[in-house]
Amino acid sequence: MRPFVHSLLRAAPGSLVFPAIALCAALAGCTNLQAPATDSVNVNLLDAQPAVPKAAALRRNEVLAVSPMRARPGFETAGIAYVTQPYELDYFSKSRWADAPAKMLAPLIARALEQCGVFRAVVYNSGAVSADLRLDTELVRLQHEFTDKPSRVRLTVRAQLVDLKKQRVIALREIEEVEPAAADNAYAGVAAANRALQRALVRLVEFSIDALR
Repeated sequence: MRPFVHSLLRAAPGSLVFPAIALCAALAGCTNLQAPATDSVNVNLLDAQPAVPKAAALRRNEVLAVSPMRARPGFETAGIAYVTQPYELDYFSKSRWADAPAKMLAPLIARALEQCGVFRAVVYNSGAVSADLRLDTELVRLQHEFTDKPSRVRLTVRAQLVDLKKQRVIALREIEEVEPAAADNAYAGVAAANRALQRALVRLVEFSIDALR
C-alpha cells in the first residue's frame, strides 16, 4: 500500500497531500482494530439419575404435588458457589449452572417420587390438578468447600410433607449430603454435586414414604 500512496503524492503533491494523509491514518487505524475478546463460560447441569427403590407394595391412592423449590439467599442464582472460609460465599467466574439450582432440582425430585410407584400420581407445579399431599422443599446450601483437603461439595435440602385435606404438616426433615471432589476445580465440584444429589433424591423419596406409614 505504501508505493500506491507515494505515487499519489508524486502525481499531484498539492491536491492529494491531505487525502493521502487521511488515507494513511485510516489504514493505520484499521490495523489497530481487533475483535473484542470473549471469555467462554462453562455451563453445567444438575441431572442426577438415582436408583430409586420401587415400593409398589406400599402404593397409595393419593396425588402428590411437588411445589417449586425455594432457595436460601446466596443460592438463588446460577452461580456455582464455593467457600474458602466460614461465612464468605464466592462464585466461580468461568463456570455456572444452566439455571438456578433450585429450578433444576424440583423436577428431579418429582421424577424420583414418580419412579418409586407409591403415589397414584405425582404432579409438579400444577395448580390446576387437585392434590392430596404437597411436598415443599428449600435449598439450604449447595457449595464447594475448600476449607478441607480434599475439597468437598455440601448439599442441604429442607423438606416438609403437607396433608392438604387436613391442612397440616405431616413430617419435616433436613437432608444433607457431603461428597469429596476429585480435584480442586469447578467441574470436579459439579460432578461431586451430582453424586451427592443422587443420594439426596433417594433419601427424599424414603422420607416421603416413611411419613405416610
